[in-house]
Amino acid sequence: MPADDDQRRRLRRRLLALALCLGLLLALALAWSGTPLRQSLNPELLLPRLQALGQATGPAWAVLALGLALCLAIPLTLLSLLVIAAFGPLTGFFCAMGGALLGAALSHGLGQILGHEALCRIGGPRINQISQSLGQRGLLAVIALRLVPIAPFAVVNLVAGATHIRLWQMLLGTALGMLPSTLVMAFFLNDLLQALQQASPWLYALLGLGAGLIALAGWLARRWLRQLRQDARTS
Repeated sequence: MPADDDQRRRLRRRLLALALCLGLLLALALAWSGTPLRQSLNPELLLPRLQALGQATGPAWAVLALGLALCLAIPLTLLSLLVIAAFGPLTGFFCAMGGALLGAALSHGLGQILGHEALCRIGGPRINQISQSLGQRGLLAVIALRLVPIAPFAVVNLVAGATHIRLWQMLLGTALGMLPSTLVMAFFLNDLLQALQQASPWLYALLGLGAGLIALAGWLARRWLRQLRQDARTS
């Protein structure tokens, strides 16, 4: 039917737009770290601007700026450190978390607009099964990806929006997954750096344990994703 053909063409155009957005975000992520564009992220240049922004308009504008910057695939860790340095541990912690949640919501919304309906209708049964499985375990999936980031922040959010992962799962998973690292950056980073200068075997053992736990979380996340693919094949 002509109406069905028009709808399928519209959905294909959305999928193409989603693919272009993903390609652009991946290119930006590489550019921020491997091209002269990274000079624009020099902390010595950004920190005074961020502090001036906070003095003029308050932390709320810093949250907005951070959220929009994350949508452009600027590294989350760098931006979090800058916000914490600009506003202090407590205010900086809430600004970093608020900006991350805003960036996650914006990217997730864009992915949902461009890709969710298209994947459900023309993605095929296997793609739909994987997407539904992700939705059923969406909170755990987001937490795992925040603890062990295997792709740029904005890319993960965009793809999640196109699947059955709901917005509340994205936001709660982002908050829970980011909480440990953001707390460390805000309240314990200076103590850790000072401890490293006076390192002891116990400190290195603790750091090794932390690295081992991160590696274990990554292995569990990969195993879980492999199980999702197997479930999709057998369904």
